[in-house]
Amino acid sequence: MGSERTLDATDARILLVLAADPRATVVALAEQLGLSRNTVQARVARMEQSGALASSERRIAPAALGHPLTAFVTAQVDQHLLAGVSQALADIDEVVEVFGLSGETDLLVRVVATDAENLYRIAGRILAVPGIERTTTALAMRELVSHRLTPLLRRAAKGGERRSGR
Repeated sequence: MGSERTLDATDARILLVLAADPRATVVALAEQLGLSRNTVQARVARMEQSGALASSERRIAPAALGHPLTAFVTAQVDQHLLAGVSQALADIDEVVEVFGLSGETDLLVRVVATDAENLYRIAGRILAVPGIERTTTALAMRELVSHRLTPLLRRAAKGGERRSGR
């Protein structure tokens, strides 16, 4: 979703209910929120189309697919080759996210692996991508704060301020 569109309080209320019950039907959402079915359906469709309501893939645990290790690979990249680097990383199945960064490191690559040997192989594949100049790999020991947006949704549902912090 681009920065040109923000969600209003009603959108945030819909997303809060969906966060608590991702399988809720449009009818159930409408009843719970006191909105018409058409209103909810139109808003959900708009949020899906705009990218505000993303894929539910994030809820799938990589460990359930036999990939219990998570690592973060930082990479320095020849900027002239960034498009090709991005495509090559997308072609590696174990690469689950890639972020472009500001600062000394260009990319943050989240990978999942079956074991240490598999992680070593994946890190080697990443380093071999034309345009990647240097990498550093860090194994995630445990997740301390899971991906979450509920606190921001609660604030938005109340029509709260949009600044960071409290």
